Amino acid sequence: MSAIDSTSSRSIFLPKKDTRESGKVGPNGLKRNSEARKSELEAFSKADSKVDIGDAIKDFSRIRKVADAAPEIDNTDKIARLKAQIADGSYKIDYDELSDKIMEQEF
Repeated sequence: MSAIDSTSSRSIFLPKKDTRESGKVGPNGLKRNSEARKSELEAFSKADSKVDIGDAIKDFSRIRKVADAAPEIDNTDKIARLKAQIADGSYKIDYDELSDKIMEQEF
């Protein structure tokens, strides 16, 4: 049996009980933070844990909820009809209606 085989994993990864420093508490031998350090850490975490969400993001979230709740619109028939009209040359553009829609979007 080699020296490696005779060594248990406990002796490799865990220190022996007598090698722990005195003054440490807890089962793992960890020191507790002093009161000053504790209050410093609490102040630090309170300052960094605040998150501001902009109004634009909130508005987008509301709009998305409304859009997701809206019923789905099926335009496949309309699209097929328009494609057929374009293909056979019978689709006519109403320029007055088109210009009105452009003006509505611009102003």
